[in-house]
Amino acid sequence: MLNIEKVLREFKVVFGGALRRNSQPWSSSVSFKASTMISSCRCFLCLLFFLCHFLVRFSVCSFAGCLPLLLLSLLIAECASRPLYTLPSLAKAGTKKPLQTSRPFNVAHRGANGEFPEETAPAYMRAIEEGADFIESDILSTKDGVLICHHDVNLDDTTDVADHKEFADRKRTYEVQGMNMTGFFTVDFTLEELKTLGAKQRYPFRDQQYNGKFPIITLDEYIAIALDAPRVVGIYPEIKNPVFINQQVKWADGKKFEDKIVATLKKYGYKGSYMSKDWLKQPIFIQSFAATSLVYISNMTDSPKVFLIDDVTILTEDTNKTYNEITSDKYLDYIKPYVVGIGPWKDTIVPVSNNRLTTPTDLVARAHSRNLQVHPYTYRNENQFLHSGFHQDAYLEYDYWINKIGVDGLFTDFTGSLHNFQELTSPLPKLQ
Repeated sequence: MLNIEKVLREFKVVFGGALRRNSQPWSSSVSFKASTMISSCRCFLCLLFFLCHFLVRFSVCSFAGCLPLLLLSLLIAECASRPLYTLPSLAKAGTKKPLQTSRPFNVAHRGANGEFPEETAPAYMRAIEEGADFIESDILSTKDGVLICHHDVNLDDTTDVADHKEFADRKRTYEVQGMNMTGFFTVDFTLEELKTLGAKQRYPFRDQQYNGKFPIITLDEYIAIALDAPRVVGIYPEIKNPVFINQQVKWADGKKFEDKIVATLKKYGYKGSYMSKDWLKQPIFIQSFAATSLVYISNMTDSPKVFLIDDVTILTEDTNKTYNEITSDKYLDYIKPYVVGIGPWKDTIVPVSNNRLTTPTDLVARAHSRNLQVHPYTYRNENQFLHSGFHQDAYLEYDYWINKIGVDGLFTDFTGSLHNFQELTSPLPKLQ
């Protein structure tokens, strides 16, 4: 007679271990059909594994008798190991829930990077699950001219490149935005080489368990995640460091970095002015700190553009002007024909002294008077980033910026908290 307690102990050890070994850390956090199927495959694999173990362990049958089950387990394991992206949409073409346009846009800043390493597939998928209206990314280039999603021109802070001894000789020093910078740069690696690196969390006080588990993704993969979402989700790509990229990367056809980005967006059907039928079908904002890049692409695409604004003391990368000059009435009048909005650093709108907000500037009012939207950055839930007047409460910060300052969109690292706040204070009508 079988000892039931012994069988249960064996089940706990074998099934639990197999499940841990065969699970991916993001599969339980993404509710799309693809990840659900993969998780189910892994569970089924574990059950088959335990069944084989049980039959042999308790002499119910020989190893040879279990061989078909073992082969089936291996087949399922191979299917389950495939990457989660691109994701099959849960909705048929033309039936997706539309983009909400009745409240400020929830922009997932580099994805849900408060939880996952920034600009990775799981970060973007998590942001979509949590209610993002747009997923935001910084576009750079590899040595071989492939467009990728990565915030920094160097790889040091957000990848494990330092652990790859085969790339030790790639460390370089470049001048970036008027300053010397030393490290490992995207422009010195091919896409194939970059795909061997693992992304990691930028901030040490955030969850480190996913470090090294996810690769850098391409602009094409980023777009696919948005297009394959179960509802309409917009993209918000940034033309990142265009001066540096155009200096270091040369395309065989003589095209510029900006040309390549626009061509890729057009390839996937992104077009149409703000709130047009085409735009609502595939929403997009093209952003950049370099006004010259936005002006340059204005004749290539009618997709709406947003001019990013940094601290008022910083020089722009493409001119010799400070952002203080950039926020003048004269410059806003100049840039207005080319953009639908501005994306200022929060402190440019409301200066901070001793971690306390001071009197707001009139930047939002001056932008709105020119029919320009205002999408400030970046909203983060941690105490390190919340000013003292908000008492460590992210909802108080959201309330201040939405209801007192009157912004039109928010770049946030924590898509879920902004979505929950908006659902509490300005819930969307239920679709019939």
